[in-house]
Parts: sequence; structure tokens; C-alpha cells
Amino acid sequence: MLRDDRGMTDVFHAPGRPGLQPLLHDLASCVAAPGLLLADPDGQVRRGGVSGWIVDDVRLLDRSEVSLEGTGLELVRSATRGARRQEFGYVARGLGDPGQDPTVVLERVRELEPTRLVETLTVHSAALHPVEVVLHLDLGSDLAPLATVRLGLDTEAAEPTVTGAGLCWRGPERSVDVAASPAPASVQPGRLTWRGTVARGEPLTVTVTATSPEPTGFAPGSPAPWAADARVEADDVRVARTVAQSLADLEGLLLRDGDNRFLAAGSPWYFTLFGRDSLWAARMLLPLSTDLALSTLRVLAARQGTRDDPSTEEQPGKILHEVRNVELDLGEMTLPPVYYGTVDATPLWVCTLADAAAWGADPEQVRALLPAARRCLEWVLAQSAESGWLRYVDHTGHGLANQGWKDSADAVQFADGRLAEAPIALCEVQAYAYEAAVRGAALLASYGEAEVPGLAAWAADLRERFDAAFWAGDDTTGHVAIALDGHGAPADSVTSNLGHLLGTGLLLDGRVRRVAEVLAADDLDSGFGIRTLSSRSPRFSRLSYHCGTVWPHDTAIAAAGLAAEGFVDQAARLARGLVVAAEGVDYRLPELFGGDAAADVPFPTAYPASCRPQAWSAAGVLAALVATTGVRVDAPGRTITHPARTSTALGAFTLHGLRIGDVPMRVEVAVDGAVTVTVPEGAGLTVRVG
Repeated sequence: MLRDDRGMTDVFHAPGRPGLQPLLHDLASCVAAPGLLLADPDGQVRRGGVSGWIVDDVRLLDRSEVSLEGTGLELVRSATRGARRQEFGYVARGLGDPGQDPTVVLERVRELEPTRLVETLTVHSAALHPVEVVLHLDLGSDLAPLATVRLGLDTEAAEPTVTGAGLCWRGPERSVDVAASPAPASVQPGRLTWRGTVARGEPLTVTVTATSPEPTGFAPGSPAPWAADARVEADDVRVARTVAQSLADLEGLLLRDGDNRFLAAGSPWYFTLFGRDSLWAARMLLPLSTDLALSTLRVLAARQGTRDDPSTEEQPGKILHEVRNVELDLGEMTLPPVYYGTVDATPLWVCTLADAAAWGADPEQVRALLPAARRCLEWVLAQSAESGWLRYVDHTGHGLANQGWKDSADAVQFADGRLAEAPIALCEVQAYAYEAAVRGAALLASYGEAEVPGLAAWAADLRERFDAAFWAGDDTTGHVAIALDGHGAPADSVTSNLGHLLGTGLLLDGRVRRVAEVLAADDLDSGFGIRTLSSRSPRFSRLSYHCGTVWPHDTAIAAAGLAAEGFVDQAARLARGLVVAAEGVDYRLPELFGGDAAADVPFPTAYPASCRPQAWSAAGVLAALVATTGVRVDAPGRTITHPARTSTALGAFTLHGLRIGDVPMRVEVAVDGAVTVTVPEGAGLTVRVG
């Protein structure tokens, strides 16, 4: 075990191999973008690891440890309230009355704002006589870039300056000021101390406020653009709790570029704009807000590629992968501040715009985005001209080797475990491209815009070629390969990627049912969600990042696709699996979790380095719930269609705060599966069963 500078055992920072990414799964987390706070499970922020207060990818505080002289502190309560508040309770058994019952308690509350952290410490006593207490708060800063923290490298403590009632740290990139009220009895470099007497009804309370200048990158994006009454009522309390936490986290992840909001991908490593992630999250939340999707589309369109630049992977019409304030140096991988190394964000941009229009986005705002949509579609045609497929290869030698959502080095493989060689054509990317081509063309036509030359013929040809090239095995027992490798051979492993094909229109009619069957088999469906790779694969591991774990957003996409193809019961079972998994992580779905079978364990194993919260995980559970209702909307046609009954796998629930454009909508699923859709009278919408 490690020991801290006071000789206390540190059970939270066990040694590992130098340079390993710090673990995240058990940390207490708050988010108020661009700020975030990570603490050990007992609430202490200790040096080492990733814990600390971080703003704009710089760690401002890497230590915040509270103590009382003459006693240890033992944790008896911890809670995260929403996205921004942490609460901890400790007993100080060395103070107060003798006996088994603790009489002195320390309560700690942290409240996070985008550039401010407020910590309130209160010492209570139920002892028979007044108790003299000496309260210490040890603070430290390393002003370290987050990339350094992520690599697990040692950092140097910055030297503090003592101010009148607190401390400050100054660095070339960021600074932080800490002030206390009441003023401490003693201020030393790195330590604030208060002395006082506590008695029944007479606690000692101190408030410590840390502040930082406004961020140099993206600005805070709250409040949320969805309705204040957005929530779920459910007979199964797990459903309501998961949605409530997800909505709070999503608001905490909101950033703003000028007047346009978008969702940061996730905390802590992806706390910025990501093309794919931000689009998927906004697309999943369209039933709550079209404004978020429109603003996300504008943020990305403003950075749409205009030139060929191999050093950044920029190309005319291409949508970016991620934006940072500085170069991201992770050793073997180095990414420029604006990096375009993604093959799927560009067609997903068009799909998101088409979905936004279907959910009633403002027509003029949609119209303003059509030129960017055209450039996206032209990019798809240009990039597929050589091979007929939308493919990728890392041209830099230090970028992402795989440029779909499964971007780890071993993500694309054959059934025998061999890794595919670039250039690679992913199955789901062809589906996104097909959907973008078909729906993008329809959207342009609906606004009287000229067609993209050759697009319709390309899409029709793609559908026929895809089945011949990607189908692995016979018609009865086969499946869709994850990809074609650089030689055109199908990488025939069984993966979750095929779930992304459902609902896009790419699959021939006879293939849809077989894909649904493959997804339902227990080698992919863990009972908590869809495994990224079949458990029968020689490379399967339930804790492999993209080769055996379950990603909530991936499962939600499959659920939505299944529902769109008419497999609503199967979609509902997937949604239920996510809710069950959420219970095991305090209803805060992480980036990913272990691929354990629900038949073997009550909750899946944590993936230790998983980010939490993660935007598309939080949004995914909402998208899965909406999908299980079977509701379909056509805002331009002024119609809402729903089934008479849907699955009962989730029990009875009601979705509040849904909107079609500006029109509020409520969807109820009764205990027997009966579906009811309610919109205001005079809304001009037709609700029909079908």
C-alpha cells in the first residue's frame, strides 16, 4: 500500500506500471463544463492519479484533503446530487463522548460551477460537553495539462502564494485563487487551519471557494435547451433514476461556441467537441430538443474542411473528429488541435440534419445548413470514387489507426483473430453513407435545391454491392462482416457494428431478420447490452475496450434500429438491460462496462478506465426508451404514428417533455403495453395508430 505524507494508508492509489492511464471507475465525479471534479470515493482529493479540479483541460487543484486533529475520519455517507454536487459524511470517533456511538460528525459538500468550486465543511457535535476542534484543509496544485495526467506521468507541485484569507497558484496557462470564510486562524503554504468550539446546535462551518479565470476554449453551455419538465415517470424506479441522472449529466456536459451549444463527449478525457460523439448525442436527444442538434450542426459546419491537409486529415467537405486548445501528445499518438481523422462524422452530420427536420426543426435554420450538407455529400462521393466504398487510412503515421467509433488498434479483425489492414471500409460507415445519400437527397429536394450529381445512382449501386461484399456465410446462418480490409476481403468477425445498419435502409429485406437474430444471440447480447465482439471470438475479452465490452450508446443505436425495423420487443429488452446495468453504477451510465453475462452476475464489471459521465451513454438510454414506445414522427407531414401496444419489458412509464418542434408531447406506456400519445389541442398534428 502507499502512504500519504501523514502516514495514513492510501488504499485508493495502488501502484501499477509506470505510464498506465489512471483508473476512473470508482471516482466521485462532478461536471459543469468546461469544469470537472474527480475525487477518491471517500471525497478526498489526493496527489497522484487523475483526481482534482480540472478546467479547460488543465488541473487546477490536485489536492484537497480535510482532517481533524486528534482523530481519523471515517466515511459513513457519500452521494452525488445531479451533475454538480457531491456530499460526504465522516465520523470523528477520536473526539466527543467516549463510547461506541459517534458524537462528532464532519459534513462535506462540494458544489461545482464552470470556473468555480465551492467546498463547505461543517463540524457537528452531539457530545454532552463542548468539543474543541482544529480543522485542516490541505490544498495543492500542479497546473498540469490533462494529457500529462492521462499518461499517468508524475507531475511537479506548483508553489502556492499565501494571500490574506487563502492561497493562489499562478502558471503560464492557468491560475487559481482560493479564499475562505471565515478567515482561517492560520494560512500556510498548502494548508488552511481553523480552530473553534462545537456544541449541540452550534456547529463550526467554513466555506472555501476556488476560482479560475474564464476558459480560453469553449464557454459553458448551460442551461439545457430541453424543457424543464423533461423526465420519466415509471413503475420501475430504476428507469426514472437513470433518466434523471442522465439529464443532469447532459446539462453538465454542455459547452458553447458563440451562441451555439453542443455536448462535450465525456469526462475527463473527451471534455470537448467531438464530431461523431457530439452528433450522436444530439441526434439521440432530438425528441427533447431540435435546438441542440441544430446548434451542434452549426458548430461543426463552421469548421467543415475546405482544403486537403494530410497533417490534420482535413479534406474539403469533411467534418472534424475533435478540437483541443493545444496539440494532444499521448506518446505514440499525437493529434493536432483540430483533427479530422474520422470517417463517419461526415455522413452522420447529414443524417442528424435529416432527423432534425423530421422532428420539426425550424425550416429556415435547416435551409441555412443545406450548403454544408451538400459539401458533406460531395465528400462522400469523392472519397468513395476510387473503391466504391467509404474507407479510411491514417495518413500521418501518428494519428488514429482506426477511424470509426471503434478506434483502438485491435478493433477491426477477422473471425480467426487476425487484424485487418488499411484502408478499411467499415460496415456501419457504408450504412451511414447510404442513409445520408438517400435522406440528404430527399431533404435537398424538399427545399427545391438541385440534386448532387451522381448521388442517387451511387446509393442504389452501394446497396446492391454491399450485400455481395459484406455478407459472410450462407443466407440462413451468415452475418454482416465488420469491414472490408485493404485487399477487399471481408473481416468476418461477429460484432455489434451490424446493429448500426438497422433502420438505415442499406440492408436488403431478407437480411434484416437475420441481423436481428445475430444481435439477440447470447454471444453478443450479454443481458446488459450488446457486446462489441462475440464472446466466441478468439480475441474476446470482457474487459477489452472494443473487443468484448458493452457500450451503452452502441446498444441504444441497436435498440433504435431494431424498433425501426419492427423488432420492438427485442429493442425493449436491450433498453431494460441498460437500466439494470445503471443500477450498479448509481444510475450514471459510463462510457463502457464489462461484457459479463447477466446470467452470471447481478451487475457488470466496471471497465476501470471508463469515462463517466459520457454524453452518448447518457443520451442513449433516453433514445432507447423513446424507441421502445414505437412512436414515429413526421413533423413536415404533421403526423405522429404509434402502435396500439408495445413491449412490457420496462413496465409502465411516461415520457414527459418530448417535443415536435415547438409542440410538447407526452407518451405513456401502460402496464399492459398500451401506448397513448398526447399533444395540445389545436397543435395541428394528427396522432394515429399504425
